Amino acid sequence: MMTYPIEVIGLGGGDINQLSLGIYRKLTNHQGQIYVRTEDHPVIDSLKEEGIQFVGFDEVYERNDTFEAVYEQITARLMEAAERQPVIYTVPGHPMLAERTVQLLLEKDTEVKIVGGQSYLDDLFTALKIDPIEGFQFVDATSFKRNELEYRHHLVFCQVYDEFIASEVKLALLEDLPHDHPVTIVEAAGSGDEKVVTVPLVELDQTATLSNLTSVYIPPVEETELNHQFFRLREVIAELRGPNGCPWDRKQTHESLRKYLLEEAYEFIEAVNMEDDEAMVEEIGDVLLQVMLHSQIGEDEGFFTIDDVINTITTKMIRRHPHVFGDVKADTAEDVVQNWEQIKKQEKGEAATSFLDGIPSDLPQLLQSEELQKKAAKKGFDWDSVEPIWAKVEEELGEWKRAIDTGSLEEMEKEGGDVLFAIVNLARYYKINPEIALSRTNQKFKSRFAYIEQRAAEIQKDMDDMTLEEMDGYWNEAKQSE
Repeated sequence: MMTYPIEVIGLGGGDINQLSLGIYRKLTNHQGQIYVRTEDHPVIDSLKEEGIQFVGFDEVYERNDTFEAVYEQITARLMEAAERQPVIYTVPGHPMLAERTVQLLLEKDTEVKIVGGQSYLDDLFTALKIDPIEGFQFVDATSFKRNELEYRHHLVFCQVYDEFIASEVKLALLEDLPHDHPVTIVEAAGSGDEKVVTVPLVELDQTATLSNLTSVYIPPVEETELNHQFFRLREVIAELRGPNGCPWDRKQTHESLRKYLLEEAYEFIEAVNMEDDEAMVEEIGDVLLQVMLHSQIGEDEGFFTIDDVINTITTKMIRRHPHVFGDVKADTAEDVVQNWEQIKKQEKGEAATSFLDGIPSDLPQLLQSEELQKKAAKKGFDWDSVEPIWAKVEEELGEWKRAIDTGSLEEMEKEGGDVLFAIVNLARYYKINPEIALSRTNQKFKSRFAYIEQRAAEIQKDMDDMTLEEMDGYWNEAKQSE
């Protein structure tokens, strides 16, 4: 079906004085209907006084809950009108600046003509006395993501229509900036009604002058105020490893740091076991530090960077979750695991020598035992019920006792290992992680022993002089208090 052209005209950012003579004549001489995204604009009021009539879409805003729905409906209405006659569509400012309806029209199979219009950005920069060459980000306040905000540059939110949108902007900024951080509100930049006021961030949605001509400006933020952002951690680690950095950090290698990664991982597990949120934040941060150090070493040596690390894991997560990022169906956790293993097998390519290959040899032995058993179980080498597992534990205990009777250390170690392996299998049946279970017991032992030490100090007695019965009594006290 044939459609007529849609001519999009920009009305400028403020009063009628910003309207060019050519656009003014086009509007005043037009005989047909002129559409306008919103009649809430100073130029519209002035042109109405001269007898120009407009068809506005303000009621579309009132009928919809999202701006995207508003813009799509306006676009549809304009396309319908273009089936009957040429269309003039007017918008605030410049048609190519923060005008979603114009972008939607350009995606359609129809002719769209963009006609002038003064952008309010020049007047905004003048009002704020800033130079965008220093770095500038322009954000639609009705549609943005917090993680996209670049605080190191001049940051401007446009279309801060009302208190609700201002509140959304404020809440997003409060995630990164203190409540008293200064923000500047600019109203009708470049017009006779221009107003510029700076307020604390927490008061952003409490100002009385909010309209479709309102913008909010956040000046560049000092990097020291952004220590919670990833780029700052990367900069700090790079500086520590740099020529003028820390001698200890500069000396480290992948090999020298191995033990610290293990230690920090276990300290995090201990914090989880203690259900200590503050400790978890600190300890998982220490784990992240190890990741960053290894990545910086990789970058220093020219082999890989943290970008490679992030890209690899992001790509892997997308690839191994086709039920989320693709069209594969997975209704249960078991389906997910099955898909994961199939994809993992395809990634590895050539078949391993043994199905049990691929388990890291540096894993703690309890975890190695569990992983070996889990992999073997996938091939059907597992019991269907718990009774034979209990019987196996009893059997291995008997063999261990007989090995002890022989006095052979090698035999005792072999049979003792079989007992531990059987107990790991039993724990696996009950879905108990043996490493975590043993960690809990170790922590419990430390706590109870510390209680004995405390009681000994209270009665001013050296533990070396205490009997086992005395210590056992305090042990039971600690147990009862738990």
